[in-house]
Amino acid sequence: MTITLEDLRPAEGSTHKSKRVGRGRSSGHGKTSCRGNNGEGQRSGSSAKRGFEGGQMPGYRQLPKLKGFKIINKLEYAEINVGRIEQLGLKEVSFEALKEAGKVHPSTVGLRVLGNGEIKKAVTVKACYFTPSAKEKIEKAGGKVELV
Repeated sequence: MTITLEDLRPAEGSTHKSKRVGRGRSSGHGKTSCRGNNGEGQRSGSSAKRGFEGGQMPGYRQLPKLKGFKIINKLEYAEINVGRIEQLGLKEVSFEALKEAGKVHPSTVGLRVLGNGEIKKAVTVKACYFTPSAKEKIEKAGGKVELV
């Protein structure tokens, strides 16, 4: 059996009969033609502007203006303090080692070492960035600092 253009029909329930307004009271759409009794919407040629809420303060004006902008492709770095490095108990601390241990968030791309806390063990630390105080503390404890 071949299907021709004459055989094609829209899906059941996808089409509706058009509302015939202004065809007498018995039709249910007579007299005011479904426009109500008075007001702006009852007149011909009326169409409210997009976002118009009947004179009420529109939603887009109730919200505060946004200031600045958001960098959409910003790189997030995992941060670790010097005092936390000693608690980890690793000989070599790097982003990969912390990722394997599950200590950093999966969305981060590198490691930054901050200088809060104290360190007494000699540890090799590989990171993208070191604060000057963190670098000083690690080297003072006999450890090595490597920029990746």
